[in-house]
Amino acid sequence: MNTVISPAVIDAVTNITGPQYLLTDPASCALYAQDVYTKAIPAGAVVQPGNLDELSQVIKTLVDNDIVVIPRGGGMSYTSGYVPVSEGAVIIDISRMNKVVEINEEDMYVTVEAGCTWQTLHEALESKKLRTPCWGTLSGIHATVGGGASQNGMFWGSGQFGAIGDSIISMQVIVADGSVVATGSDAQKNGSPFFRHFGPDLTGLFIGDNGALGMKGTVTLRLMRQLPAKDYISMDFSKGADALNAMSEISRRGLAMECFGFDPFLQAQRKKRESLLTDAKALAGFMKSAGSLKKALVGGAKIALAGRGYMDDVDFSIQVIIEESGEQSAEASAKAVRDIIKKYNGREIESTIPKVVRANPFGPLNNMVGPAGERWVPTHGLFPHSKIVSAWEATEAVFAKHRETLDKYEIGCGYLFATIASNAFVLEPVFFWPDELKELHEQTVTPSHFAKLTKFPENLEIRAYVDKVKKELVDLYSEMGSSHFQLGKAYHYTTGLKPESLGLITAIKSYLDPKNLLNPGALGFTPDNR
Repeated sequence: MNTVISPAVIDAVTNITGPQYLLTDPASCALYAQDVYTKAIPAGAVVQPGNLDELSQVIKTLVDNDIVVIPRGGGMSYTSGYVPVSEGAVIIDISRMNKVVEINEEDMYVTVEAGCTWQTLHEALESKKLRTPCWGTLSGIHATVGGGASQNGMFWGSGQFGAIGDSIISMQVIVADGSVVATGSDAQKNGSPFFRHFGPDLTGLFIGDNGALGMKGTVTLRLMRQLPAKDYISMDFSKGADALNAMSEISRRGLAMECFGFDPFLQAQRKKRESLLTDAKALAGFMKSAGSLKKALVGGAKIALAGRGYMDDVDFSIQVIIEESGEQSAEASAKAVRDIIKKYNGREIESTIPKVVRANPFGPLNNMVGPAGERWVPTHGLFPHSKIVSAWEATEAVFAKHRETLDKYEIGCGYLFATIASNAFVLEPVFFWPDELKELHEQTVTPSHFAKLTKFPENLEIRAYVDKVKKELVDLYSEMGSSHFQLGKAYHYTTGLKPESLGLITAIKSYLDPKNLLNPGALGFTPDNR
């Protein structure tokens, strides 16, 4: 492994991409090598290929010269997935590969370059009344489709159609020797990327790999028609267990396109950060997306009249977005949700949050910091419905154990809850604490908002304590049998697998990346365990 990039390698790379797309200045090498949570070793250089052929040539050139290569999408992860673990690593910034390659309305698939953002894809499909089943994350203004494939993830459409990976049917992946591997039906010599399955699932092999097995060049996703009939329901529960049980029943019955919720702490954070200008823009967004003048006027009036005071006496709030092919189906699903609210001792409240969020799906990412400029980081676990209440209660016990020190350090802790299809539940504890913001925060948060934030000094002592509690939760969730998205370098993967499964994935890693130069450290792969 080389930790210094030689002039000959620099010349070779610039001959491929052009000199303007090889960044070696200290500011770029620091910025592109940090994620939302971690800033550690800077990159040796940042390369920005413009197409699949350039990406293939760059990877082959670097690997042939024993240089670590790490893919970076939109930079919105928080698990150190693309943060280098050694000097001299080259970050492959995929942002120039941002095109929608093909929208095939006859065979119902869409192919994009890996650097295409979810927002760009959504806007390309919107005018055609098309969507992918899962159509991105809340960070989709920056987050890329290739990053979503490498990290896996969820949100838009996940309540019915599962995680991002469940909507992907084919990819073109560049492995360590520069070869371009096609997956799905596109792997057939005369095929096209219309179907996920052709023998063993090669597409699934590269989903959630964090670029440790190969780098995404293009991604193909299944298309479907938009569902025009929508309804929105918000509910409040005084007890967390009741809220979680209600969400599980909504999930098991397939009633919601999205079902997510907040504990009282996270709701309070949201109220602190919003402004009247934001409220006005959100209201305009809802009225534009309502689908009919009557719905726009009635729904808009309810949002305006409710204001923000309606959340003052809310404990655990759950938000539901229903999307169906017809109004009668939407009404039936809404009635079923309302019956579940009563069953679990909840009450219905004004549905401002789901209306506004759905109307503005890819808003500014000002919530990657706290309302006053605090640092923010989540962690998470995916659980079956049978374990979600006990997982939340065990998390609460961890927070209770650390309560005195958390309060001393002014570390705030809350939760985001969300369901995935009919069989999975995301528990996402989040942390806020006073600490210095980094270059990535300044680049991502809107300038006017960033200028208003308190600029806290660096506080390594508090950050270390956040890390301690976060790792305790990761250990706890592993013991409870959880799964995770964006494994990066934060969760137990190689250390948590059964021996037979570990042996198989280790052999695959060794075959595809014999020098261990593709994002070493990701998934827990090191020279010792590969």
